[in-house]
Amino acid sequence: MPRLTLVVPVYKVQGYVAECLDSILRQDYTDVEIVAVDDCSPDGSGAILDDYASRDDRIRVIHLTENVGLGRARNAGLAEARGDYVLFLDSDDTLDPGALSAIAHRLDATGDPEILVYDYVRTYWNGEVRPNQRAEVLRHGDDGAFPLRDRPELLDLLQIVWNKAYRRDFVERLGLAFPPGYYEDAPWTFCSLIAAERIAVLDRVCVHYRQRREGGNILKTVSRKHFDVFDQYERVFGFLDAHPELEQWRSRLFRKMVDHYLTILDRPGRLPRDARAEFFHRAAADYVARVPADFARPTGGRGYKYTMLERDAYSALAGATKAVRTRQAVKRRAGAAVRRSKRSAMGLYYQSQLRAPLDENLALFSAYWSRSVSCNPAAIAAELARLAPQVRQVWAIRADSVGAVPEGVEYVRVGSREYWSALARAKYLVNNVNFTDSLVKREGQVHLQTHHGTPLKTMGLDQQKYPASTSMDFEKLLERCDRWDYSLSSNRHSTTVWERVYPCSYTSLETGYPRNDVLVNATAEDVRRARGALGLADGTTAFLYMPTHREYQGEFRPRLDLARLADSLGPDVTLLVRGHYFYSASPQLADLQRSGRIVDVSGRHPVEDLYLAADALITDYSSAMFDYAVLDRPIVVFADDWEVYRAVRGTYFDLLTESPGAVARSEDALIELLRSDAWRDGTAADLREVFRRRFCEFDDGRAAERVVRRVFLGEPTLIPPVPFEERSHAPYPAQVLELVERA
Repeated sequence: MPRLTLVVPVYKVQGYVAECLDSILRQDYTDVEIVAVDDCSPDGSGAILDDYASRDDRIRVIHLTENVGLGRARNAGLAEARGDYVLFLDSDDTLDPGALSAIAHRLDATGDPEILVYDYVRTYWNGEVRPNQRAEVLRHGDDGAFPLRDRPELLDLLQIVWNKAYRRDFVERLGLAFPPGYYEDAPWTFCSLIAAERIAVLDRVCVHYRQRREGGNILKTVSRKHFDVFDQYERVFGFLDAHPELEQWRSRLFRKMVDHYLTILDRPGRLPRDARAEFFHRAAADYVARVPADFARPTGGRGYKYTMLERDAYSALAGATKAVRTRQAVKRRAGAAVRRSKRSAMGLYYQSQLRAPLDENLALFSAYWSRSVSCNPAAIAAELARLAPQVRQVWAIRADSVGAVPEGVEYVRVGSREYWSALARAKYLVNNVNFTDSLVKREGQVHLQTHHGTPLKTMGLDQQKYPASTSMDFEKLLERCDRWDYSLSSNRHSTTVWERVYPCSYTSLETGYPRNDVLVNATAEDVRRARGALGLADGTTAFLYMPTHREYQGEFRPRLDLARLADSLGPDVTLLVRGHYFYSASPQLADLQRSGRIVDVSGRHPVEDLYLAADALITDYSSAMFDYAVLDRPIVVFADDWEVYRAVRGTYFDLLTESPGAVARSEDALIELLRSDAWRDGTAADLREVFRRRFCEFDDGRAAERVVRRVFLGEPTLIPPVPFEERSHAPYPAQVLELVERA
């Protein structure tokens, strides 16, 4: 029997639930079980729970067959609890390190009270942490457990259950359960507190209450579901009526009820406009029916609102509210005028184009800050031409990159009148990074963010933890991300990262990466063509070396002695070396290429042709490994500076223990590995298979088709991925040679 049971209800939190579970499992207190309840979540949350449960037997997962809502999901977990105490934790929140030890110690020190109340802080996407404004209520000194009458101010804390530990036999004796609907915490919180004979407090922050930027709190959504609050207080006062010994709490609970009703009325983002009067009249009826004879109305502005409720005077209250909102509207209009004046700096021409109608059959594409026609946008464009040829495609290209645009591709120079016109009028905007900050996202425009790699290194908001890796303005970043309608993903790992580090209201599309379709669908002739274009003779082993960018390195300086490596591997091996696109051309690579020992492929597009040509990939921490794994060809990781890279940039998993193949920590070790068969032996193949199943789960050769059908053709459901066992991929170079010899 564990001392503590944590009940964690889970619904649409795939970007956060792993962090929540980690915060529990990494506690120094281990006498705990977790009952995680998958409330029929439509995303990957349930699979994440199962993965954690397979690795830690303290976790039990309940998969509900229908979505029942937060309260009833908690009930399902509560029914399975075995601990002396039950704690509730929302699946996007986290425990503070050491919290469970502090809770367990306080329970022991206060003689196992029925309820222990502890502190929390609110955490925000930008790193801001705000303390509980009523934290002083939890200061306990040397006191032990006490009845509520000794500390009635505890009722003034936020009406939540996740800042308390409840003794399970007390919960069962009282028959506590969460009701359906919004505000389900109110009946549980009030009824348990007034019924408890022994309560203790812990003056320590135990929970980090995440304030999700994208609006994860359903109580902040406009809905008639806010009328559920009347049913919840019906339950509170029904409990009070059934327990006359608790009558002393009636006036205090009445005030809590009225304050709650007024809060809902005061918040403009909750009730539909046409439901406000109805809600007010319902609240007024409850006021009259339940007001205690000895109740004293508060004074001041709040007292005025109490009076309006008592008289059911909605018009008077609405008039006063309107005056306040008029003043607020004046401020908003002034702010809008300032924003309009800033937008005028974009140019009168762009402004005029923004007033022109959208072109429903125009798509503007861009890749890598408008440097090339490549990556996922190029693959989507090709499939769009096949499935929806009526959509005109235009590419945004920088002036210094115009010479590399393939023949027949229509483009506009970034900054030109044609560019601003396309940006203003295109129905579809497709990019693997972000468009200019000056873009005004129009109603009706569809912004598709394709991304350009699976994240090993930290991205987006997570880079705040690694300031040496970036000088990014994170507020500006999120303003750009707010324009996204769709975010592509090639695996669930990426989805969970993108949703957390870019917390905006887009739809995640788990389609696979369109640029990887060719790695699945390419033929033997495609492989021969790719190798021939690089001058690779039949029988030559080609290693593609693709190191990643390092923020602390201003130019491309290979961490390997490439000449030594080439000499060590012999004449039958060719090194294809591709520097990161952030770096300019390397004079060192040019010298080595003239010597005939390597081939510099840094400027070659598309990179997928290099993948098809190579027998194996050598990389460090580049996202190329995730794409190359689709080919099921050997991958070698050269990680000589792993500790430095991880400290400066941060990573999402330990590449040394979760590698796609053999790992070398030094140049000598790499040479030894490549001169043996270790780079392609059975151990390397086993590592690669695990890696492929984890990170290539949607890359089945139909990613571009999925994207076009969903985004451009409006089909409501995605084509299901081909089962992993049934997938093919481009043939290996050795297989191609065998086919040629047989022919």
